[in-house]
Amino acid sequence: MEQLNELGFYTLAGAPRSPAELLDEVPAAEALGLGSVFISERFNIKEAVTLSGAVGATSRRLGIATAATNHNTRHPIVTASYATTMHRLTGGRFTLGLGRGIAPLFDAYGLPRITTAQLEDMAGLLRRLFRGEVVVGHDGPAGRYPILHLDADFDEDIPLGLVAFGPNSLALAGRAMDMVVLHTFFTDETVERAVATVRRAAEEAGRDPASVRIWSCYATVHDGLPEEVRLRKTVGRLATYLQGYGDLLVRTNGWDPAVLERLRADPVVSSVGGAIDAKADTATLEHIAELLPDEWLEPAATGSPQRCAERVLRQFDLGVDGVIMHGATPDELAPVVEAYRAIRPAGRFDHLDPNPGR
Repeated sequence: MEQLNELGFYTLAGAPRSPAELLDEVPAAEALGLGSVFISERFNIKEAVTLSGAVGATSRRLGIATAATNHNTRHPIVTASYATTMHRLTGGRFTLGLGRGIAPLFDAYGLPRITTAQLEDMAGLLRRLFRGEVVVGHDGPAGRYPILHLDADFDEDIPLGLVAFGPNSLALAGRAMDMVVLHTFFTDETVERAVATVRRAAEEAGRDPASVRIWSCYATVHDGLPEEVRLRKTVGRLATYLQGYGDLLVRTNGWDPAVLERLRADPVVSSVGGAIDAKADTATLEHIAELLPDEWLEPAATGSPQRCAERVLRQFDLGVDGVIMHGATPDELAPVVEAYRAIRPAGRFDHLDPNPGR
């Protein structure tokens, strides 16, 4: 079966009961012919390093990327060692994807907020370490380090990625990263603007704009799934994002901030003790659905598997290089992938590498 290197999925999407679920998801994704698996991180049972090793050990063809982990939760040597271990374990299928994290959560845990300058500095450090350099007396936005070094024999080509939201992050991805993952529930206009920002920044930095691989993260929930499952994967997922960084998402999409304020003030919403997609029951999700405008839920692949496949394919017309069909397991995505194969343009994606950051 031909591997679809332009398509990916998130393993353990949402709030899994056990990380062991990926032991079934990863082989199923390979059997389905998906190109890449993306790993998100939550501070519970979704620690990215452990999950990466498990995915590497249970896959043979899938590209693998974190999207994302945070550079400030581990020492640079630990992060660089992790990336090189994954790189060699998988025969070059791994991309280290970084992100800013959720600022209120970092504040609560006593972690410093991540800046654009820190991410760019860290990217430079990691690339030097991958090349086997000895970094002496580094004093920059990413921190002060007397010596950083892995192995003088290293000369590793490990792609770096970024989960990007605003214009500063998108521009950073264009000038310093190999891959960028856009956020879920971006409108078409927002996706096009984000793509243009990345390509322009790459060109201004003297890079080939096409060398940065841009992934759309696109909620894909077909109508063959039970209604309560669809509700959790659409309404619940969007509401969870609005809990964590609603102002940024609303501002980025040009949505009405008054809707977000009403959502936050709603007593049912505020009574949910944790992430809505993990903790809310069906009645609560149905209530939240009434508070969200249809246009806020529109940037997703919903409906029949055929319609979902058509909407996934249309994402490429917005300028992206790949689509992460987010919020569903490979088994749940199987009807959509079958429909997609039937309409996939011959030869259009032959140039894509299995590694999602190349």
